[in-house]
Amino acid sequence: MARRGLLVGTAATALTLGTVSFADAATGDDAPDRTRTVRGTLPTGSPDYVYLPVEVPRGVREIAVSYTYGKTPVPAGTQGNALDIGIFDERGTELGGRGFRGWSGGARSSFFIRADGATPGYIAGPVRAGTWNIALGPYTVAPEGLPYEVTITLRFGPTGSTPKPVYPPERAKGRGRAWYRGDCHLHSVHSDGKRTPAEIAAAARAAGLDFINSSEHNTYSAHSAWDGLWGDDLLVLTGEEVTTRNGHVIALGTDPGTFVDWRYRARDNRFGHYAKAVRRAGGLVVPAHPHATCIGCHWKFGFGEADAVEVWNGAYTPEDEIALAEWDNSLVAAVRTSKPWVAAMGNSDAHREPDKVGLPQTVVLADELSREAITAGIRAGHSYIAESSAVTLSFGASGGRGLHAGIGERLRVDGDDTPVTVRLEVTGAPGCTAHFVTDQGTLFTATLPQSGTGTVQWRTTPVYAAYVRAEVRHPATVPGLPGALAALTNPVFLEG
Repeated sequence: MARRGLLVGTAATALTLGTVSFADAATGDDAPDRTRTVRGTLPTGSPDYVYLPVEVPRGVREIAVSYTYGKTPVPAGTQGNALDIGIFDERGTELGGRGFRGWSGGARSSFFIRADGATPGYIAGPVRAGTWNIALGPYTVAPEGLPYEVTITLRFGPTGSTPKPVYPPERAKGRGRAWYRGDCHLHSVHSDGKRTPAEIAAAARAAGLDFINSSEHNTYSAHSAWDGLWGDDLLVLTGEEVTTRNGHVIALGTDPGTFVDWRYRARDNRFGHYAKAVRRAGGLVVPAHPHATCIGCHWKFGFGEADAVEVWNGAYTPEDEIALAEWDNSLVAAVRTSKPWVAAMGNSDAHREPDKVGLPQTVVLADELSREAITAGIRAGHSYIAESSAVTLSFGASGGRGLHAGIGERLRVDGDDTPVTVRLEVTGAPGCTAHFVTDQGTLFTATLPQSGTGTVQWRTTPVYAAYVRAEVRHPATVPGLPGALAALTNPVFLEG
């Protein structure tokens, strides 16, 4: 049976279609499957989210949904149709509520949910009676509109039992206080990635990583997908890439099973609420690829709620160069206003081959290999970014009466004109140059030995350089533009 989707209610950022009813469906263990199909067209200017209510009767063991939509050809420079999908159960669609049951965006055209299983991206559990809502997200709509067709199938019978989720432990054996390598922005089949969690874990170990963070788009379904994949050598953190229409943010290291809502824009003034929710769940708020050019990817919420910022995302590009420059400007502002500074980190955002897990990776000084210690090290800026596990850095400043400060720390000496020595040790960067960057800009550059292993020193004072950070760069390939990064440190602050 097919019916048209009728618009029966609107809100500032959401719209509700007419309800799909299965009231005439026979129930019971031997009841036949029941299917309804809804067709309609969403106009240009549609709200961000469109809800299709579905009345689910008692006795349903599985709900299955599939959808298609028209991809009308459009002229060059005009956005065509793209339609995302997810679902909320009978507990409702309230922002931050308990009704969320899954999201796949535009990554798949069908899904199912039942007590003992669900499509990746969706949360297994009983299909209880009540009004469920299929969530459609018209990401972009062509001038002619977005025609869609949604098919809902209910299957009846015994519901089965829902397995208790098994989540990764919060601590791995590690090496005590040490530098640990991690990649905190990764995608599997639980969102729009192609790798399984097992393939990601194997790739992480091959890349020399000590920790990873599960960060699927707008779902936590992968939190329980790592059973048997962690170990003494690999800590698995759980989180989410909160994918809004005004930018993406990594919820890094949250409590397993935490859902962070994404259905708001900067104009809605809701981001601060959800940033606090991430921190209450033990996680960090990390704006991702803030200058990415994909639609909805450019970060619009500001950095006042950020615990760190992703300045390097995947293979190094001009987008990263812009993010790096903006972050450096924020360091200057922090020095000028004596406000807290925001640390930099880098992640691969790997989705599929040939994306490299661990390109780049954040190397964190932590007391142990645990969720608490790793997130504390990232938040404090006791970290650097490297293109691979072959690259290692040691960076710090010393001066005054034998004082020393490392990455992310402050060196306080007796006066603004007290001499300070900045020292960088590098391995694994053949053909690269070392750059010392301050609040004035790059004040010192040195060519590393061809072996890629070397030590660089520079003398300055706090009055000349309020902070110093190090960059290791490959040779430039485009005249007038800097070479791609091989490594980058967070700053050492100098105070007289």
